[in-house]
Amino acid sequence: MAAVRLRTPLSEADVRALRAGGEVLLSGRVHTGRDRFHKAVFERGESPVDLAGGALFHCGPVVVRDPAAGGAGWRVVAAGPTTSIREEPYMAAIVERHGLRAIVGKGGMGEATREACRRFGCVYLQAVGGAAALLARCVKRVAAVHFLDEFGATEACWSLDVEDLPLLVGMDASGRSLYAEVEASSRAALDALLSSNPS
Repeated sequence: MAAVRLRTPLSEADVRALRAGGEVLLSGRVHTGRDRFHKAVFERGESPVDLAGGALFHCGPVVVRDPAAGGAGWRVVAAGPTTSIREEPYMAAIVERHGLRAIVGKGGMGEATREACRRFGCVYLQAVGGAAALLARCVKRVAAVHFLDEFGATEACWSLDVEDLPLLVGMDASGRSLYAEVEASSRAALDALLSSNPS
């Protein structure tokens, strides 16, 4: 099946048409966010960027000054996903309050996020871990940065314009989660193994 090309801002129809296991090439504006960003948005009730219809990338990019922009601009040299489950305490509320349509990260998320995705029309998109330099090639421009002075470069919110960022639908808006399915099948295989080899 061919990858689905999507561009932000995303509509609810866009994400509800996606199915777990499908491939996506995402273009447009995405915003990065790690632990401090999620905690701040959750506690303060507001975001420095408009997340409605947007994609939030669990990523602490490696960003350097861009000489081509006279030293005033930035260039992303690495953009690997960070482990998403750390944001589980905040994610469902952010999806509901801010109209987020896509979460990008690695490793999947928990039941609260899965239910929020189902209820409000959001998807979890898995980025390839260990390919930070390759993913950085999809970043065409750093549009803005927020919380840089307060949080530092890694935890800041970077607004990135991306083109054809390759992703896999890990959790869809119907409630299906590849991570939950793998966990269940692994548990069943382990139980079968243990029952056939009693101690």
